[in-house]
Amino acid sequence: MKIIIADDSRVMRQIVLRTLRQAGFGHHDFVEATDGADALDKVATERPDLVLSDWNMPNKTGIELLRDLRGSGNAVPFGFVTSEGSDEMRKTAAEAGALFLIAKPFTPEHFESALAGMLG
Repeated sequence: MKIIIADDSRVMRQIVLRTLRQAGFGHHDFVEATDGADALDKVATERPDLVLSDWNMPNKTGIELLRDLRGSGNAVPFGFVTSEGSDEMRKTAAEAGALFLIAKPFTPEHFESALAGMLG
């Protein structure tokens, strides 16, 4: 499966990737996106099976990215990996079509729990 990791911090993209590997998902193909606008372009060209996105990014936020994808009819599975995990954010994410929201700091177990049924 192909997974896009969208975060404006290169370090955070690498931490997400490392944690995915620790959770046993390292055998998938990963594509990095530097913000929501870059992720939107890469969803069109890379045709990923999953998008993991930060919420707060320049150019296009994660929620704007998700809403753009759903507005164009793209139903790619989508989850947030972000620094905030309030009930309101979780509700907003779910209403926009996100499958999950993993709040930082996260562990491999958080990814295992969120992705176990989705990724092999």
